[in-house]
Amino acid sequence: MSTLNVVLPFGSSLLSFVFAALVFDQWWQRRHSFQLVWAIGLLWYGISAGTEFLGGAFGWNGGLYRVWYLIGAFFVASYLGAGTIYLLSKSRFGYFAGATVLLGGVLSLLFSHIADKGGAPLYPGSPTAGTVAFLIATAGGIAIIAATAVRRGLVGHIAMAVLVIGSLGVAYLTLTAPLAAPGWAVDPGTHVPVGTAFPGYVRVLTGPFNIAGALSLVFGAIYSAYVYMPKRKVMRAKIRTPVLAQLYGLAAVTINLLASLPGAVSALVTGRLNSRVPATLLIALGAFIPGVTSGLNRFGVTWSFFLGEFLGVVLIFAGFLISEEVFRNVRLGPTLWSRRASTTD
Repeated sequence: MSTLNVVLPFGSSLLSFVFAALVFDQWWQRRHSFQLVWAIGLLWYGISAGTEFLGGAFGWNGGLYRVWYLIGAFFVASYLGAGTIYLLSKSRFGYFAGATVLLGGVLSLLFSHIADKGGAPLYPGSPTAGTVAFLIATAGGIAIIAATAVRRGLVGHIAMAVLVIGSLGVAYLTLTAPLAAPGWAVDPGTHVPVGTAFPGYVRVLTGPFNIAGALSLVFGAIYSAYVYMPKRKVMRAKIRTPVLAQLYGLAAVTINLLASLPGAVSALVTGRLNSRVPATLLIALGAFIPGVTSGLNRFGVTWSFFLGEFLGVVLIFAGFLISEEVFRNVRLGPTLWSRRASTTD
């Protein structure tokens, strides 16, 4: 286990940095906002995994542990999710993204006020932090939803502004919070880092970041796959009432996606499937796996944490390489590889 605690984070960190450099180069060529934000998110991924490598190889200390928690618990998923919001900002995806921010705020409020089985606060000292997180997430989520309704070009910018403001706040709290002795915490059996050394008021703040980011990345990828796959539309009727229309739209996409899967499989076998469909499904799976393993880490199941992190970046990398939306060519100085535009786009 100790060898894997070094090898897997090292592999995740190295691949993330290479990946971030490639995506940043694509942004430099094409100047799409989502590519720049994704590159930043991948850079955070590499730094987070790098702290895990250093901690496993040379031992943890308070500074390394703070950086690990700040970036891994707050920045990685949220910035990758923000990139997805930019990518889909012209669609109605902003309604879903805003709802995930609201959900994260509600969960922060809930966990900051609930008690364990013995009646003690689950996260002592966190009610104020949870309430503030809820208010900020509510304002941000409503702003994203409103922009989706009236001016979709602002959706990505609003989401990014909320994220940057929140990032500054949690950075201050994480870097100044008192840590329980010895200044870091790892699982005694697996030696995987856990967040229990931080006070409760820091730990309850992760919801609006991780939940919104992970859900936006996973479901944004699934939605993109639905857009480009051959579709069988079981639900077609339109609802005029705005709120009901959005709920109906979510249900329609879900049901039509499931009904379209057999046709997509057939198109894949015969070579007629748009390359963006398998690409985005790989991205969705790559975001889902570390989302599950990091959630399990919070509840004491730590053995899968580094493995999930490594599989996540490998699958997302594979999906991005397939996707024309991200990579048109790869270059190190001169162009080394280029692809033709898909005729089915």
